[in-house]
Amino acid sequence: MRDLVFLPGFMLNQSLWDDMLPDLSALGHVHFGDLGQDSSLAAMADRVLQNAPEQFILFGFSMGGFVAQAIALKAPQRVLGLGLLNTSSRPQSEAESAATAAQLALAQRTPFKGLTSRALASSLHPDRATDRGLLDRLQAMALENGKEVFLRQLSTLRDGSYADLHQIHCPTLIVASDADRLRTVEESAEMAQRIPTASFEIVRECGHMTPLEKPHELSRIISNWIAGSAL
Repeated sequence: MRDLVFLPGFMLNQSLWDDMLPDLSALGHVHFGDLGQDSSLAAMADRVLQNAPEQFILFGFSMGGFVAQAIALKAPQRVLGLGLLNTSSRPQSEAESAATAAQLALAQRTPFKGLTSRALASSLHPDRATDRGLLDRLQAMALENGKEVFLRQLSTLRDGSYADLHQIHCPTLIVASDADRLRTVEESAEMAQRIPTASFEIVRECGHMTPLEKPHELSRIISNWIAGSAL
């Protein structure tokens, strides 16, 4: 039976996939990578590889998508297929790096109380931005990760590097959401143009948190892609 490895985004954990787990478990053995212990994309990639099966289909969401690209380039013989979900390959801009540095400096000297209401709301479709159930689930993951993971992952976001996407040759699924306010459809389209084997899907009426907002649609997209790619 095939092995599937899933990587979460910034201040998320394996609970991100809870609503999809029954569907995903029907596709193979599900494993979850830990992105909370390291402060660079390279170290995160190494940790995932150390704990992953010998060969696997890899899915990275948001920040996890950057790590997934690094893994696919570092160990192409082990990655049978690649899913890049609500993510990007663009390096961080100077303005983004400056904002992250300021946020990191503030976070180092203040208690961690979770993510701000604004940050949580911006990750959802505007129609779901006040959905208390979704907001509480996101905040619960952030609080479970805690301050040290927050600091490490903030540092990680500062060293984003542009992946050599044309070197990825395994079947690749790229998924964007039409109302994602954190990672745009254009960023996903760029990746689809650069990866020779890419399939590109857009989830409608959905914000950034596709695994929580549209879990069954995302599961269906993944299942159809796996079947169509003969993975």
